[in-house]
Amino acid sequence: MSSNLHPMLNVAIKAARAAGAIINRAALDVEAIRISQKQVNDFVTEVDHASEKVIIDTLLTAYPDHGILAEESGREFGNPLADHIWIIDPLDGTTNFIHGFPVYCVSIALQVRGKIEQAVIYDPTRNDLFTATKGRGAFMNDRRLRVSKRIRLQECIISTGFPFRKGDNFNQYLRMMGDVMQRTAGLRRPGSAALDLAYVAAGFTDGFFETGLSPWDVAAGSLLVTEAGGLIGNFTGESDFLEQKECLAGAPRIYGQLVTILGKYSKFASAGDKAHVRTAVDALSRERTDDTQSPESVATEIGTPDSADTSQEERKDTPF
Repeated sequence: MSSNLHPMLNVAIKAARAAGAIINRAALDVEAIRISQKQVNDFVTEVDHASEKVIIDTLLTAYPDHGILAEESGREFGNPLADHIWIIDPLDGTTNFIHGFPVYCVSIALQVRGKIEQAVIYDPTRNDLFTATKGRGAFMNDRRLRVSKRIRLQECIISTGFPFRKGDNFNQYLRMMGDVMQRTAGLRRPGSAALDLAYVAAGFTDGFFETGLSPWDVAAGSLLVTEAGGLIGNFTGESDFLEQKECLAGAPRIYGQLVTILGKYSKFASAGDKAHVRTAVDALSRERTDDTQSPESVATEIGTPDSADTSQEERKDTPF
């Protein structure tokens, strides 16, 4: 740990590395890990719990008056009325972890009077440490981060998450993905929202969007993105997104273009936009249940942009 870092960030780094050590040891024998299911396709393991415990113990040993908001234990520990609240995801990407797919991380953020001021995202599989302190920039392994310099959406890679929870509007997400796919160089779904945001900050990807996320999924990553020169908010571009379960991030010029595409899918969209989306989603739903509909025509329908900004031949050749 560095003496140049904020003391609270140093403690968060210590906690993240301790959790990462637990995760790496468990990854050597994933088959032996006990797994339970919180809801459909939403898993938790003994590793999540052990990782969360060591993080909370480390943080509260240093700052016993601070509050805790953690994915598995909620506000059970710490002082819930404190000005300083640690927001913790002990293992973001649990489904990846239990399958041995090496894309997951530890995410820790410090919220002070409602604002995120410290952030750590630690990828134990690569030993990559992403850190940020408000006003001091974002870093990966001591290298200063800046978001991508690309300004043309068709040259960009955008990351996202797919719907997996009961009640998710799958058809609407197909429309969203279709709108983004055909305007970009590719769409990616790594499976860890916290790492997705860290990668936007690092310029590895140019943007990110997802619905259904909780504060512990995005708190640390949000500070990384803004300290690296990017923007983050909801689908309509509003910055107060942490509790809204929709998240959009990117380099400034790309962020603006994604707001134009995805804004109509926001829960805060205008009534007219919502009606238009409902009509399109209902049509897609009917097509998907029509056994006579060919796969090729369904794929064409879900990916047709509202404005034809690329030629038909270019759209056909666009990679996923």
